[in-house]
Amino acid sequence: MLRSWGSAFPSCLAAFAAAFLLFGVPSFAQQASDSVAPETAGGSAAKHLVVAHRHMVAAANPLAAQAGLDVLREGGNAADALVAVQAVLGLVEPQSSGLGGGAFLVWYDAKAKKLTTFDGRETAPADVTPSLFLNAEGKPLPFFEAVVGGRSVGTPGTVRLLEAVHRKYGAKDWSGLFDSAIDLADRGFAVSPRLHNEIAEDMGRLDKQPAARAYFYDQEGKPVAIGATLKNPAYAETLRIIASTGADAFYTGRIAEDIVAAIHAHPTNPGHLSLQDLATYKAKERPAVCAPYRGYDVCGMGPPSSGALTIGQILGIISGFDIATLGPDDPESWRIIGDATRLAFADRGRYMADSDFVPMPKGLLDPAYLKSRSALLRRPTALGEDEVKPGDPPWDKAELRIEGLTYPEHGTSHFVIIDDEGNIASMTTTVESAFGSRQMVDGFLLNNELTDFTFAPEKDGRAVANRVEPGKRPRSSMAPTIVMKDGRPVIAIGSPGGSNIISYVAEALIAMIDWKMDVQEAVSLPHFVNRFGVYDLEAGTSAADMAKDLEALGYRTKIGDQNSGLQGIEVTPAGIEGGADPRREGVAVGD
Repeated sequence: MLRSWGSAFPSCLAAFAAAFLLFGVPSFAQQASDSVAPETAGGSAAKHLVVAHRHMVAAANPLAAQAGLDVLREGGNAADALVAVQAVLGLVEPQSSGLGGGAFLVWYDAKAKKLTTFDGRETAPADVTPSLFLNAEGKPLPFFEAVVGGRSVGTPGTVRLLEAVHRKYGAKDWSGLFDSAIDLADRGFAVSPRLHNEIAEDMGRLDKQPAARAYFYDQEGKPVAIGATLKNPAYAETLRIIASTGADAFYTGRIAEDIVAAIHAHPTNPGHLSLQDLATYKAKERPAVCAPYRGYDVCGMGPPSSGALTIGQILGIISGFDIATLGPDDPESWRIIGDATRLAFADRGRYMADSDFVPMPKGLLDPAYLKSRSALLRRPTALGEDEVKPGDPPWDKAELRIEGLTYPEHGTSHFVIIDDEGNIASMTTTVESAFGSRQMVDGFLLNNELTDFTFAPEKDGRAVANRVEPGKRPRSSMAPTIVMKDGRPVIAIGSPGGSNIISYVAEALIAMIDWKMDVQEAVSLPHFVNRFGVYDLEAGTSAADMAKDLEALGYRTKIGDQNSGLQGIEVTPAGIEGGADPRREGVAVGD
């Protein structure tokens, strides 16, 4: 449960460091406490709460988590470790993130005692038009017709983000931060069950491009087997070049030329990305967006991410209800949370986009506005379909808007890091769809991030906020989050999962703040997701068991898998506690 650090935060870390020097590094088994989540996702193995006293990494793959921990053990800080973690994730979990994708980072600077964020979101090429994803008849393309090939590829932002954060905050030499990933790529790593299954499920798309087919499938055309050793010398060479000469080597020169050539060479779906788009790309540092909740400040990414605004709206709408007393086993809790989410998603669909291009209402988190939205939930049953509409938040200057047509994304990962000094990184990283555009270049996959724009740019003469425009960053659901209490960080969390990310993170925060669960219990909690009217309930859990109760409240329900990948840490008086989602292969490790 949440326990306030008060003024003890710096002194506790110092004490932990002294204990480390006196007693040495505890083993992984010693780090795991006896606390186990009471219920996890259907069919998933339970994971233990991990407690550390000095530093911690929680990431979606054990090899990536270990690479980050090694950097911290060698005297690096969180800015150093996140480079190592991302480099390994791009190798061992290529379906989710990599050099060819983008990322958002929420960063806590322990020295300055302040939050900031870094936007490494991909941008649309300079020569695109709003009709990018329309066919000859002006109709939106089917999703995978748009995705597979070069058309969907935006200017990758991850490498620039890594460099920007490291230049400002890093302690160790940049060139050495890629050593773990280079070594793994050269000597090979064991294919995990998750990677094998993803490759198998994507046959018919991933195996169409020669480079991807040669890497992910054997000579008989079968997916690489679970446990097989997979080597990627091309990726190792790309990392060596970036390690020795910096991010410019990715955005100019041979690597950039190879990216552009692959995008334009696709036989049926070529793209628009140019060498100029790559050379002029910049990662942007932006202020964090924070929303109050029960005495905490829940902080995350602002536009072009919809994560912090939508989570802030959900929490603001439910803040007038006694969710704590109701608890997670009462259908009334999920009626309130579900309808709050539906209302927040209605505003998201109409108003939220890249605010560098599209003015947004200033009052999306205005307390009076959210109180008016909350009043809609003071009833005994679910809101009807026709009652869930965008609201009228305060504007500086109002604009007519219409909701857009969008598709789900699946290729994403999240990790969190806390170092000896108390710096914290909460980073969500993505190639958008699983395996992105399915175009492999120099050992890494290119994103399909442009399909996060709405496909139909206008309706009845009214523009969609999230329409395609040159240089614009598509709206995202990624929600890397750091929660502050009395000016100090107490939680860092995030998840993959497309637009479900918002529900996954909001649910975990409610579990920790209202229901006093520890971080492992919170990330293991069964999922109840309601964005657009149908309540998606996680199969094999108490969420599915509540279907009849929710139907009695007026919902339509659907039972199925909920593929979150929550990773989180909580800073407590007992130490740094970490949790990893049992639905994926992630771990929390620390000293």
